[in-house]
Amino acid sequence: MADDEELIRTGFRLILTSRGIDVVGEAADGVQAVTEAERLRPDVLLMDIRMPHLDGLQAAKRVLGLLPHCRVLMLTTFDLDHYVYAALAAGASGFLLKDVTAAHLAAAVRLVDTGDALLAPSITRRLIERYATTRSAGRTDTAHSPATAAAAAARTPAIHRDLAPLTPRELEVLALMGRGLSNAELAAALTLSEATVKTHVARIFAKLALRDRAQAVVLAYETGLIAPGDLTAD
Repeated sequence: MADDEELIRTGFRLILTSRGIDVVGEAADGVQAVTEAERLRPDVLLMDIRMPHLDGLQAAKRVLGLLPHCRVLMLTTFDLDHYVYAALAAGASGFLLKDVTAAHLAAAVRLVDTGDALLAPSITRRLIERYATTRSAGRTDTAHSPATAAAAAARTPAIHRDLAPLTPRELEVLALMGRGLSNAELAAALTLSEATVKTHVARIFAKLALRDRAQAVVLAYETGLIAPGDLTAD
């Protein structure tokens, strides 16, 4: 974990180790975070955004360039920190506020370690809604359920060149992922089994060279596949 506040590092270390998660190293600034990550090759890196010498965003980019299989969780004190969206675009798997509960912290680390992304909290959706660039800003329909989200997914704009490898069904799945739907909700919306949904998700990741759902959501916005108003309600 990387944070310039020793008290934060100590508290998080105690929380994680008490729940069976090994903390293999710590760093007090961004430069040290990159050095230690390269040396220790952790599965998950908790990275503070605001650190001396090298901020967490730049450090995360360097770590992910060196260790593409490492999962980075960004830590922030501010729930609308504009660096968070940039971190997601750079490949981070999500972010946490520093006032996170002990149970949520441990659950988040385990979640991203499985290859998923921490996108459920409404704060993440607000960040993406605010900072994602979109080519369909005029679309303001809001999906309030998996069923209406599926209907909205069919009303997508012309396929962006970056999405050309996807089949029509995969485009639907990506649009719904961008709206925050889980695999179970995707299955319900599209009348598919969860196993089939997982297969579609895996193919989308492979075709578009995506790490996880976080990058899939970012791409869905940046290509104009969906617009901020299409987010599901909390």
